[in-house]
Amino acid sequence: MRKEERFKKVINYFLEAMPVAETELHHRNPYELLVSVILSAQCTDKRVNQITPPLFATYPTAEALAKAEVPEIFEYIKSCSYPNNKAKHLSGMARMLVEDFNNEVPPDVKELQKLPGVGRKTANVIASVIYNQPAMAVDTHVFRVAARIGLTHNAKTPLETEKQLIKHIPEKLIPRAHHWLILHGRYVCLARKPQCAKCGLKDFCKYYEKETAKKKA
Repeated sequence: MRKEERFKKVINYFLEAMPVAETELHHRNPYELLVSVILSAQCTDKRVNQITPPLFATYPTAEALAKAEVPEIFEYIKSCSYPNNKAKHLSGMARMLVEDFNNEVPPDVKELQKLPGVGRKTANVIASVIYNQPAMAVDTHVFRVAARIGLTHNAKTPLETEKQLIKHIPEKLIPRAHHWLILHGRYVCLARKPQCAKCGLKDFCKYYEKETAKKKA
């Protein structure tokens, strides 16, 4: 199957099976999403959603968070992964947001990456979710699922995966496609035991094709 055909079939499947695909991180504004995505590194969305309500109750704005001491922030996020580093990142991010960005989360990916704790993936999440830009954030789910299905080939880094995906996905669908692949990886195409039996993509998935061939051999 040619790559263009595979992409078309995958996109058509998700358009029908998952017409609405959104982040599972709870947020009410750009500031809250930015905090949540920083916290989500190496941590589940479920855990982040448990942490953020009391955090946002105490620090409802970047201005409020900027005034907090790092140890104070740590107390709210200590149950997530790498809380020491993340507390420092959140403190620095909030101060820079207030001092350099007029208390507003910037829409530009390069500008976003100037903020402490914000790498390319986080910046792409903000740009796509908040500003509906054609930015493809590649986390471990997207990296794994894209390779398994056959949407990417020999991509060794998240950036290589990102470039290969946006080359074949219509620009207007890129923000949604990011969530399609994340949610598919989270609930169906699991890392250790992909649920191929219930997967709607198996008829045009390279991984399933190889596994089926092994069983027949």
